[in-house]
Amino acid sequence: MFDNFLKTAALCLAVAVGVIAGGAAAAATYPAQPIKIVVGFGPASAADILTRLIGKRMEVKLGQPVIVENRAGNSSMIGAEAVARAPADGYTLFTATIANTLNPAQTKSDFDLGKMLAPIALLGVVPNVLVAHPSVPASNLSELIALAKSRPETLTFGSSGAGTASHMAAELFNEKAGTSVVIVPYQGGSNQAVSDLLAGRIALMFNVAATLAPHVEAGKLKAFAVAQSRRATIMPDVPTLAEAGMSEYDAGVWIGLLAPAGTPSAIIDRLSIAANEALKDEEVQRALKLQGTDPVGSTPKEFADFIRADVEKWKAAFAAVDARK
Repeated sequence: MFDNFLKTAALCLAVAVGVIAGGAAAAATYPAQPIKIVVGFGPASAADILTRLIGKRMEVKLGQPVIVENRAGNSSMIGAEAVARAPADGYTLFTATIANTLNPAQTKSDFDLGKMLAPIALLGVVPNVLVAHPSVPASNLSELIALAKSRPETLTFGSSGAGTASHMAAELFNEKAGTSVVIVPYQGGSNQAVSDLLAGRIALMFNVAATLAPHVEAGKLKAFAVAQSRRATIMPDVPTLAEAGMSEYDAGVWIGLLAPAGTPSAIIDRLSIAANEALKDEEVQRALKLQGTDPVGSTPKEFADFIRADVEKWKAAFAAVDARK
């Protein structure tokens, strides 16, 4: 009986060594063919632009073409699930965004981004900014919160649709500030909401800095804070919500690179180095600044920790929304 145990143990060890050796061999020759990055949104989206900029620089580092494929649908979940089913060989990657943690949290889906895909690097963040129509009688975040508390369910937040980043940024604000600002979802997206904000038909909105910055500079809107942990490159004079007095708030529209779960760690590390080096390219940084995207960069572990925290944050936020209904 003990002999059988030893034989079984030896077989398991041999299989494990073979798997490790196979992974190491594959990593040693990687990449030997073009690499495809799937983007879950259409051409000219923030995720698409960032992916194409990074991909061109990664080609130089990796010595193989990097092909970007747009596979939009279901808030990018179609693309995410397709890449999760792809071979774990480093030749099919996915550009994820905040939508891939928001959507499963909202729909209670079994899809788990950090488990079904292997994090490579957090690439960048498109900052969300809290703005108001000039008629709102508040000049800073403390005054705005006091105003909202004195007028419960009177002020209005515009959002680009139920469950979107701008909607949940507003929900998170209400939760942390203890306010009850009414959230108005615009099914056609953010353009109509911004138009109504400029006209004074709604009072407040969280939206991407690149869209709002020209209106703030023109005095048509006033900015209270950036909804992420650091200031936005495109609006450097606007404080973060933490600086303005609201701690532990981060609702930036992040973008990151992942591979199918099970991809050898040596390949993940090589891709991470290539992506992070691409982010340091001066031309890439200039192009991203024009688009209103802040380059970030991270190790695979740092990105994995970030995703885990983001998933838990949005699960708690949706649970709080359900509890208030």
